[in-house]
Order: sequence, then C-alpha cells, then structure tokens
Amino acid sequence: MSPNYTIPSLAVALLALLPLHAAAKICNVAIGSNDAMQFDKQEIRIAADCTQVKLTLRHTGALPADVMGHNWVLTTTADLEALATAAGKLPSSSDHVPKGDARVLAASKVVGGGQSTTFTFPTSALRKGGDYTFFCSVPGHWMMMKGKLVFG
Repeated sequence: MSPNYTIPSLAVALLALLPLHAAAKICNVAIGSNDAMQFDKQEIRIAADCTQVKLTLRHTGALPADVMGHNWVLTTTADLEALATAAGKLPSSSDHVPKGDARVLAASKVVGGGQSTTFTFPTSALRKGGDYTFFCSVPGHWMMMKGKLVFG
C-alpha cells in the first residue's frame, strides 16, 4: 500500500491561502513643547495600520520641569475636561497622570526645558474615526496645550 499524500498536501495548500497574521507596525511621532505653553503641532495623524505609536515629546524651552514642565496625555475628547481637572490636582511626583484611570489612553512623564521622553503605546484602544484629544495635564496647561489625534 502506498502512502497517501493527498490530505497533508491539501492541508499545506489551505494554510498557504490563509492570510498571514498582521505584523506589528510601529509608527513614530515627534512633538515639541516650549516655555510659552505650546505644542508645535495642533494635530497628529496616525495611520490605521499602525499597531503601536512611538511618541517622542521634546521640550525646546529652557525652564526646568518644576517651573514649566510638560507631558503628553491622550484621551477621548468627551473625557478631556474631567480628566484634565483630575490630573491637575495630582502632585508632580505622579507626572499629573491618574494611575489606572481608564480615560488615560496614553501618557508620558513630565519633562523640562532641553529634555525629551519617548514612550510607546498600542493603538488597540483607538477606534478609526474616533474623537481623541492630546493635552498637557500639568495644572493650568491643558486649556492652551491641546490638539487632535486622528486615527485611521
């Protein structure tokens, strides 16, 4: 009796037709901040095929973090005011980010003049066409330091 190669061959052929699992795609974003409480971008666009965002926040000013520090926080626009208010009540040791708060989709540490920070966050919590706002959650900064994040 000769071996039957039909079933294994068919299985290999079917596996070849299955789509490959999407590889992780990291998209790089850089944004600056300054001593005049401004971001250098009012909008950040993230392609829908990005699975992670690697964001670098640069502080191009000269003042130290305890005087004019900035961070970068992402939330839904609907949650912006409540989250910014809660964050503004936190001590500087928390980087003005409520730990474990589901409204925080991504956040950096606070940096001062001449410093930068880079962090990576997944896009799995973002919805294509969703309404997202990034802002600085240091007390008093969010009203001037905010912009739109567009995913998709």
